[in-house]
Amino acid sequence: MATIYQVSELAGVSLATVSRVMNGNTRVSEAKRTKVLEAMKELNYRPNSIAQSLASNCTNSVGLLVSELYGPFFGEMMSGVEGELRAAGKHVIVAAGHSDEASEKDAIEFLISRKCDALILHVDAVSDQYLLELNQSGTPVVVINRSIPGLMENCICLNNQLGGYLATKTLLEMGHRKVAYVSGPMWKTDVRDRVAGHRRALQEFDCVVPDSLFIEGDFHEEGGVKAMLQLLQQPEPFTAVVCANDEMACGVMNCARDNNLDVPGDLSVMGFDNVIMSRYTFPHLTTIDFPSGEMGRMAANWVRQHIYQDSKKPVQNLFEPTVVMRDSVRGLA
Repeated sequence: MATIYQVSELAGVSLATVSRVMNGNTRVSEAKRTKVLEAMKELNYRPNSIAQSLASNCTNSVGLLVSELYGPFFGEMMSGVEGELRAAGKHVIVAAGHSDEASEKDAIEFLISRKCDALILHVDAVSDQYLLELNQSGTPVVVINRSIPGLMENCICLNNQLGGYLATKTLLEMGHRKVAYVSGPMWKTDVRDRVAGHRRALQEFDCVVPDSLFIEGDFHEEGGVKAMLQLLQQPEPFTAVVCANDEMACGVMNCARDNNLDVPGDLSVMGFDNVIMSRYTFPHLTTIDFPSGEMGRMAANWVRQHIYQDSKKPVQNLFEPTVVMRDSVRGLA
């Protein structure tokens, strides 16, 4: 088995230069880097990652915790993180927290046990204080889609209240006044922020909507179906439904069609997230853009800049949502 000493000798460079090349250090000339890589290839040399991490106190791996491993929303986020870090020669270890406090803490402990250089977290259930203490304990933390007082520079957030406001305002501007709303689980901060935006839009238009037109959902397609059935069973008429994510919006549209309602002829439907499925529903779903992939890339860029010092791209901490107009809404005459 070839050694780093043999690589150094064959390439005609110092051991320090070989080490810099293996660690992705930019302070190596291209000519020397090429010699080292050619020597490693000729000798079939494979760096010992454990030895490297012990020597450098750096594992070149980043822990990523997301709520779920399925679905386009988290798929885009994970892809964004992995792509940005792969470009820097780093690896990602992924775990799921399932929006449960014990599961989130268990997953975080697992990632810490893998000696990750930093953690990128999309978490719902652990407290702000827990995250503050975690960041202070020695493992740097970046949080996606959550604002933590005292940790704001480490947070990559969407303005969820603005997103909720834009979703409802769009329908109100199109003449709708009987607007139903299907939220996510109300214990989640981003859900409450979107609801606050929804209510701000209603207040701005002096629009009073009965409580029966507000349904707490679960962010799943079947939850959208159940919410729509519940809305259809109450006597209050409605001409539009705002859903807190695209998956529930798909369930609402399917249920509407099953009950002989035309979308958007009889009912306008608004989603939230702009995941890939929203472009292929029938009709195509009007929604609020949540750039989860770009936010994942930004979180990884934060890690590259603050932990590995190999990126000079500016870090954007706050993202603004926008309306994506498609075919699932129409104006009222």
